[in-house]
Amino acid sequence: MITETDEVARAIDAAAALWPDEQDDRAALLRRLIASGAEVVERSAAERVVLRRSAILAASGGLSGVWPSEWRSELRAEWPA
Repeated sequence: MITETDEVARAIDAAAALWPDEQDDRAALLRRLIASGAEVVERSAAERVVLRRSAILAASGGLSGVWPSEWRSELRAEWPA
């Protein structure tokens, strides 16, 4: 159950203007608002994944050459056998 606060009422009223075929069914308008909001959230989450992947790809290889090619052997040589 959702309490129809002033904010929720304004959203439902705006939805009634967008979907006039359901203007007399506030519950249906609320369901459409929730579905539309879910689409926006899902799209936003997908965009964040793309941005993160782009950042990772941009940074990949940025530290190439920082470690010498034989760093593992040198590290192991420092430890007692």
